[in-house]
Amino acid sequence: MSLFRVERTVPAAPEEVWRRLTDWPAHGRQVPLTRTRVLTPGPYGVGTRFVARTGIGRLSFDDPMEVVRWEPPTAGRPGVCRLEKSGRVVRGWAVVEVTATAEGGCRVLWTEELSVRGVPGAFDPVLRLAGRVVFGRAVDGLLRGA
Repeated sequence: MSLFRVERTVPAAPEEVWRRLTDWPAHGRQVPLTRTRVLTPGPYGVGTRFVARTGIGRLSFDDPMEVVRWEPPTAGRPGVCRLEKSGRVVRGWAVVEVTATAEGGCRVLWTEELSVRGVPGAFDPVLRLAGRVVFGRAVDGLLRGA
């Protein structure tokens, strides 16, 4: 398993940042060669399931996820969302935290632990770096304009 974190501070309200970070279809537009499809009816919350399909043609794989914790930010309380990944290729979890700052914006912390089937643990440092780069760019894209 490879653990990585992405941290950002943005000058936007926690509610708006939460809305952007939990727009699951938008994630697919930020990750190269990926499309995200929500499998459950809205509104989003615990039990929401979605699949990120990554690749081209036969060289594609599904990354199914389910929301197992959903606590949107409110006055005085940070927002926390936990996803469990249950795919044949990618397994693990992600936690998204959105916390208001004293300056009127908010801090985002995306923590993820993942393993990729067939990839030995010796490659964890490479997965960690790739995760930080790919998810860092995705978070930046989701937050652009916030």
